[in-house]
Amino acid sequence: MASCCPVPSVKDMVAEARRVFQESFGGQDPEVAVCAPGRVNLIGEHTDYNEGFVLPMALPLVTVMVGSRTRDQNVSVVTANEAVEEPRRVDFELPKDNQPLSPGQPNWANYVKGVVQHYRAQPLPGFRAVVASSVPLGGGLSSSASLEVAVYTFLQQLCPDDGDKVAKAVACQKAEHTHAGVPCGIMDQFVSVLGKEGHALLIDCRSLEATLVPLADPSLVILITNSNVRHSLTGSEYPSRRRQCEEAAAILGKGSLREATLQDLEDAKGRLDSVTFRRARHVIEEIWRTTQAAEALKQGAYREFGRLMVESHNSLRDHYEVSCKELDELVSAAMGVEGVYGSRMTGGGFGGCTVTLLEAEAVDRAIKHIKEHYSGSPTFYITKPSEGARVLSL
Repeated sequence: MASCCPVPSVKDMVAEARRVFQESFGGQDPEVAVCAPGRVNLIGEHTDYNEGFVLPMALPLVTVMVGSRTRDQNVSVVTANEAVEEPRRVDFELPKDNQPLSPGQPNWANYVKGVVQHYRAQPLPGFRAVVASSVPLGGGLSSSASLEVAVYTFLQQLCPDDGDKVAKAVACQKAEHTHAGVPCGIMDQFVSVLGKEGHALLIDCRSLEATLVPLADPSLVILITNSNVRHSLTGSEYPSRRRQCEEAAAILGKGSLREATLQDLEDAKGRLDSVTFRRARHVIEEIWRTTQAAEALKQGAYREFGRLMVESHNSLRDHYEVSCKELDELVSAAMGVEGVYGSRMTGGGFGGCTVTLLEAEAVDRAIKHIKEHYSGSPTFYITKPSEGARVLSL
């Protein structure tokens, strides 16, 4: 097998988090362990906050959280991830009398604080915890949602809520809005909570209903290629795309672009500037592409699915303008390999990863070809659809 990043086992990650916990908290042993996966979106990009359809799957890359309750209202969380900014330990007191828990530094801790703020059961006890993650930061594989959902799942063990999984995903989405400053859609948190092994998930982001789409054919591989150009969604580009979509929907007289057709868009062309027109065109076409792709996958029509993946990438590059030179290079290189069905950028854009659907027997030559034709230093993950958030045994 060509060189790929090994995916550490959840068991090994728990052992490492446990070691850090003992080291950080005077030799004590944690009482609770949970994990939540990152995700890769197969198709349906920038459609979730437009109430459209998305088709992600949960990954074997996860965030693990181990810890124990305390007798007071103090919280201490340590990250074992050396890639995050210092400090790697944060201490705060749980808010009293519905007071807000304000974000601050370090940034990684804001995801923890946001979930504590929006947790759906009270009263929460204080706790000590360690988080460790195999989801690459800034890679477009939703390290943030993985952390949020892991924290929520951990809190459920300390102070059980009603078990509503969709409401859990929404609470984690709110955490990202209020404490990380990213106006994200629901996809990432949703699939991290509700992902199923051997299946992609077709999510209707308006009704929040999900349909399992089988994706367990042993002749297929889903190859993730990290450009190692790290993206950030907290800048102006992501919020500006969202605003442009909202402006287009308002001009079209629609509640969201989910309700719009290409004919509606053409009819309103004179009232939209050229950039807003292109943004709306991507979203309207991408929603249609995603439903078509889900049907193709159900029928085993992999070439059709791959064709739609490439169309999606081209639209993200040309109409939505969230790709970059490195992602375009990776897609072009992948599509030059026999046995590759399709490839596209995945995630918010401006860096991060591509996702490629290909025949299992083509993996080695695809990786070799991509390495030879990419100007950067890519890393590769061979993945399969995995289970959503879960409690682990200690």
